[in-house]
Amino acid sequence: MSAHALTALPPSSVPAFRGRIGRDARSGHYAVPRRYRLHLSLPCPHCLRTAVTHSLLGLDEVCPVTLLPAVPDGPGGEHSALRPLYEASAHHYPGAAVAPVLSDDWSGRIVSTHAPDIMRDLARHFGAGRDVLYPQGADAELEGVRRLCAQGLEAAAQRAGRADAGAEERADALTSLLCTLRALEGRLERQEYVLGNQLTAADVELWVSLVQLDTVHRWHLDAGAVHRIAGHPHLWAYARRLAARPAFGPHLDLDGIARRHHARCRGLEAAGAAVQILDWAAHVPDSAPVRAS
Repeated sequence: MSAHALTALPPSSVPAFRGRIGRDARSGHYAVPRRYRLHLSLPCPHCLRTAVTHSLLGLDEVCPVTLLPAVPDGPGGEHSALRPLYEASAHHYPGAAVAPVLSDDWSGRIVSTHAPDIMRDLARHFGAGRDVLYPQGADAELEGVRRLCAQGLEAAAQRAGRADAGAEERADALTSLLCTLRALEGRLERQEYVLGNQLTAADVELWVSLVQLDTVHRWHLDAGAVHRIAGHPHLWAYARRLAARPAFGPHLDLDGIARRHHARCRGLEAAGAAVQILDWAAHVPDSAPVRAS
């Protein structure tokens, strides 16, 4: 594993922190319980995925979590509380100090801001369920689901609700979204989870995308589109089942998701905003979703 947390990018680019945790002490970032810390803002989908994975792996004592406000308090989605970490890791860091962050308490610097790497490294080096979430030989399938969620669900839903897009562009995006939902519906009609009968990291990816679809993207879709999206009973029953699990639903900050969305979004609210698909609030306890340390 590389000891360098800062990848080499063109001078004009904002640095990206892509350090990895390794087994060998010579790697720099080797695996030691309570050495690393997560900084998460739960309304952010990348942070929500990380929080769910952290809970599934049972890492409360191994890797503490510091919770950040739902709505960033600085420009570009910046959390001012993270600025010292960014500055310590890259002098005069030019970009926004954003979450998620995996930091090294020993050095006071950032290891990674890339959620997929963070989740995989936590599972590989600390989690008792690492072979469950990331089964051997399933890397291509896991990456395929991640891309499907990012492009076929979230990006398509965003395009379908863009007020500045033409009617044909929005219709094409909605068709793409519904096609993806149909494919996932077919899978979940035959099996309990995305990759079969075992919960994996693919389910974390999909569940958070469904949360985003119903709590964020729905605000910019018309009622007819939302009814068509809701017309996938196996998919939404699956989302409801996962929300009822202690590693999933308790991390939902629904008020925070709404405030974060409205603080960032300049789009127009559509009729679909009133057509909620799932009652997510039924799975959110009154207690704090993640222990902050």
